[in-house]
Amino acid sequence: MELIYAYGFGVAIDTKSDLITRDIDLLADIKSASPVIAKITITAAQDELSAKVEPNAPPSSQRFEAIRQLAQTGIFCGVLLMPVLPFLEDNEENILSIVRLAQKNGARFVYPAFGVTLRQNQRDWYYEKLEEQFPGTRLSERYMQRYGDYYQCSSPKAKELWQVFCAECDRLGLLYKMQDIVSAYKLGYANSQLSLF
Repeated sequence: MELIYAYGFGVAIDTKSDLITRDIDLLADIKSASPVIAKITITAAQDELSAKVEPNAPPSSQRFEAIRQLAQTGIFCGVLLMPVLPFLEDNEENILSIVRLAQKNGARFVYPAFGVTLRQNQRDWYYEKLEEQFPGTRLSERYMQRYGDYYQCSSPKAKELWQVFCAECDRLGLLYKMQDIVSAYKLGYANSQLSLF
């Protein structure tokens, strides 16, 4: 990122880690000349669930705190609400809690995808982990019955969740369409695209 700053480029960061806060000063320096956006993945409002579905990532509360620190520094940041795991995270309470916590901590946007993608080997591993983390729930069986070998596993509640999600984002003033997010974080920076003419 020091080279990015030295050469006057902007930066877009996607992460699950709160370690991004170590570089807040550098991100602020980059922002002084070029657009900066930080997108932090959060798919479970409660730390207990996030610890089960993302055992090697910081708990959701630490990621919301990272958003708060970034926002206080003026960094354009928000939540990547994806993947939203069917039968685990795809409920109205979880989705609305994430949206509200995002807004409370200064996020400018929440960008969702209500479902998950599963490749063959990944699917087998995922089903094994479902049985380990959620014993007795028969979640892997529910996945197999609903999705079979499908790559795209959209939440059965996707349409309903999209409606309540959009309504809450609108109410709280959060962006959620990618074109709006991109336009907003680049606002105020001149178009420095090189031209051949």
